[in-house]
Amino acid sequence: QVQLVESGGGLVQPGGSLRLSCTASLINFSVYSIGWYRQPPGKERELVAVIWSDGRRNYEDLVKGRFTISRDNAKKTVYLQMNNLEPEDTAVYYCRKRYGSVWSDSWGQGTLVTVSS
Repeated sequence: QVQLVESGGGLVQPGGSLRLSCTASLINFSVYSIGWYRQPPGKERELVAVIWSDGRRNYEDLVKGRFTISRDNAKKTVYLQMNNLEPEDTAVYYCRKRYGSVWSDSWGQGTLVTVSS
């Protein structure tokens, strides 16, 4: 049962921008917090941004000021606007849902972002 689908990745030059989308097939989407994670080649998966069910947002230090997470509950979609991209942002990006204090164990297929000249 697919619940979260990531899209919007691609190849972009350093300094460029991309907007990722995470679209949900969830009932009561608004009660979930959603996190964007990324996994660079050969590295561990890491959390980069979270938008909580109440609208608060948190960012990992390396992306603060460059990435913006937002949500449209009517469209059951969370976005990750990524500006001023750097080669170090190259990774597969995933979204993950959280209900209350519990993160889901399931992951989508991810979307690949490659920052290269």
